[in-house]
Amino acid sequence: MARIEPLNSGDLPAQAGPILEYAQQLMGFVANDVLTMARWPELLLAMQQVVAVVYGPGQLDDGLKRLVGMVASAAAGCRYCQAHTAHGSSLVPGMSPEKTAAAWDFETSELFDHRERAALRIARGAGQTPNAVTDAEFEDLQRYFDEREIMEIIGVVCLFGFLNRWNDTLATELESVPLNFASTNLPAESWTPGKHAAESPANGKK
Repeated sequence: MARIEPLNSGDLPAQAGPILEYAQQLMGFVANDVLTMARWPELLLAMQQVVAVVYGPGQLDDGLKRLVGMVASAAAGCRYCQAHTAHGSSLVPGMSPEKTAAAWDFETSELFDHRERAALRIARGAGQTPNAVTDAEFEDLQRYFDEREIMEIIGVVCLFGFLNRWNDTLATELESVPLNFASTNLPAESWTPGKHAAESPANGKK
């Protein structure tokens, strides 16, 4: 059980309807963190605007954005957002489940090139507390990405910095779609649902 229950669809404030529809189009399902945030409509609106900018058309391809969010979330320890971004990567044309599953092993997996590794090192370091990004890693990032692209990478990391803390603190329950995807496709040594599983003891259930 989540520490704050999501609203039922019938209890949503009027202004949350379009935001919920946008979130469903982006992810392919109704997200519990959106339904929880709907208890504070002004915050939900602000977050929808940030998400629309960060995930909107830019210079980075959508697949890399999803992987950056996934690695940053894994580094932060948020299994909810890790499952969401893993499932989201499966919606990107050309992104294989094998590459998604290997995201945490980007340093050694042949599925990743030097450019992707440079971005994912930043995601891994920036997702940690304290921040572990080094000058050498940032200089390597600048070899492959221009200033705007780097800002987009950091924008994704910072978006998930908020969502990681929100969902991990509230123990938001994972929805069946990302839960099933992550359980099927992610290695058990790098992902478990933990407190975000419906029957998790951390959620107050035996």
